[in-house]
Amino acid sequence: MSTLKVRDLMTTEVVTLSPKDTVKKATLKFAVDNISGAPVVDNRNHLLGILSENDILGLIYSYQVKLDKQDRDFALLDYAMDNIRDEDLEYLQKISDEISNIKVEKIMTRSVLTTSPDETVSNVLRAMISMGVNRLPVVEKGVVIGVISRADIVFALYKRKV
Repeated sequence: MSTLKVRDLMTTEVVTLSPKDTVKKATLKFAVDNISGAPVVDNRNHLLGILSENDILGLIYSYQVKLDKQDRDFALLDYAMDNIRDEDLEYLQKISDEISNIKVEKIMTRSVLTTSPDETVSNVLRAMISMGVNRLPVVEKGVVIGVISRADIVFALYKRKV
């Protein structure tokens, strides 16, 4: 049984989101920081939820379903959300702006599986796989102090062996 702890692998420079951030701001943060999700915290770094690419894509998909039901011949994924220039697509620009300005708190996952820094990596990996999540916030005394992701675990397998 492995004795490797979460604190040994977790990322401590955590990219976080505010519940009042917009979907656009969150998406840009994901791109700039090369991440696929982030904890949503209050001003004292207490965990409120988590936002992932899955949540954002789910939102876009729900809008696409509405467009399809209206027999609109638009595919949201065919356009850059912040760069729709065709005058004929004014309706699509309105939808894009609406999506971009939705607050993170409206689409974040509120029920979040967390871990402590002293949990074993084996137990965390088991939970991640069974729950189908890519990352867990590491919480101590109610405050987010890190994040552990599947990537952290995979990279550690080789990093420690070299």
